[in-house]
Amino acid sequence: MKDRRRFLTHLLAATAASATPVHAQRSSTPQAGKAALDRELLSQMNHRLALELDDTAVAEIEAAHLLDVGFHWTAPAQPAASIKTIVAYSFGNRVQPSATPKTLPEPGPVNEELAEAVFRLYQKSHARIFAQWEIARFLQTRHHLSEAISIEPVTAPDGTITYLSTDGVAEAVIKHVGGNPSALGTVGVVAHRDHAKRCVQTSRARGMDAYVAQELVLPVTYDPQSGQPWTRRRDLYVLHDMAAQFMQLRATQIARSYPQG
Repeated sequence: MKDRRRFLTHLLAATAASATPVHAQRSSTPQAGKAALDRELLSQMNHRLALELDDTAVAEIEAAHLLDVGFHWTAPAQPAASIKTIVAYSFGNRVQPSATPKTLPEPGPVNEELAEAVFRLYQKSHARIFAQWEIARFLQTRHHLSEAISIEPVTAPDGTITYLSTDGVAEAVIKHVGGNPSALGTVGVVAHRDHAKRCVQTSRARGMDAYVAQELVLPVTYDPQSGQPWTRRRDLYVLHDMAAQFMQLRATQIARSYPQG
C-alpha cells in the first residue's frame, strides 16, 4: 500500500507537470501560438461545460483535465547528449496463429521501428538501455547490442505468460537499479509517438527524470495485424490512451483528496 501511495503521489506531480506547456517534439506550431490556442479553447470548454453541469467551479476543474488529456500529445524533451539511460516501451506485437498462453508472440514491425529509434538515440548518447522485450529482441539480434537489458514478461510456474503494463515496465526498470531511480540519471524515453506522453508521465511517477530526446523522431506507424486491437488503428489507440490517462488521473485525484482511503 505504501508503494502504491508513493506511486500515486509521483503520478500526481507528473500529471500536473504535463498540464504545463512543454517543448513540442517536431512541432510546426510555435509554443506561444499553442498557448494562445489553449487559452481560447479552455475558455470555450469552461463556458460550455458550466452550462451543461450548471456548476462553474467543477467545470473549470474538469475542462483543464479535458484540455490536457484530449489536446496535449507531446512530451517534454531534452537534448540527446544529456541522456544517461534509455527506457524503451513496446507498442503491440503479433500473435502467432498457433499461439497459446505460454507462447511469446512475434515482436512485430512497430517494435522493429522502435528498436531503430533506440539505436539512433544510443548512437547519439551512448546511454545504457532498458527495453521491453519486443524491442530488446531486435536490439540484441539486429543491432548486436548485447548490453541492452530486456524487460521480460512475467512467466508463472505453469508457463503462462503475463505481459507487463506501461507502469509494470517502469517498475521493473527501477527494480534493476535497486529501487533508486536517481541512479538512472536523465532518462530518454523511446515509445510510439502517441504513447510517449503517457510513458514519460508513468516513468516520472516511478521517480525517473524522464523526457523524450529532442532530436529523435518517434514512430507513428500502426500495424493492422497487431495482436492488441487498440494498437491497430490510430483512432482506436488515441481513444485507448485517453482512457488510460483519465484512469491515472482519477487514481491520483482520489489519492490526493482521500490519502487515508
